[in-house]
Amino acid sequence: MWIFLAFLAVPLIEIGLFVKVGGMIGLWPTLAIVVITAVLGTALVRREGARALEDLRRSLNELSDPSRPLAHGAMILVAGVLLLTPGFFTDAMGLLLLIPGVRNWVMTRLASRVKVARFEMGGSPFPPGGADPRRPRDPYVIDAEEIDNMAPRRPPRNGPSGWTRDQDQ
Repeated sequence: MWIFLAFLAVPLIEIGLFVKVGGMIGLWPTLAIVVITAVLGTALVRREGARALEDLRRSLNELSDPSRPLAHGAMILVAGVLLLTPGFFTDAMGLLLLIPGVRNWVMTRLASRVKVARFEMGGSPFPPGGADPRRPRDPYVIDAEEIDNMAPRRPPRNGPSGWTRDQDQ
């Protein structure tokens, strides 16, 4: 229901703002403002996105919790979509999401509603090639590796493979 209301309210707000601003400053300045905010917003999204990607790389290299940089990256992506959408309201919301303090506030508000049940980093807790000791082994499955000792071995070929033609012929 909330998504339906957002899809209904946002275009109505945008149309109202276009009519109001266009009536005050005219058509061409209104369109110029929309284009300029899209171009400047794209540059800001690239800069903030690069910063969020660097934070994500740093957290992964340090094996720390990557949820904060991922959340910032997701909000920057949403900000980019909002800035590229023509309109004054969506531009304002997009610009707000590009401010790190606003992103932190949004993240703490959302984090209070989300519960993480389990989080692990560093791959499998079992030794490489080892099975999960908590899971019973299936008696009908045999872990094996196929080695064909009966296949005839050919000596390595020193000439052309036969798949290519020599340049001399």
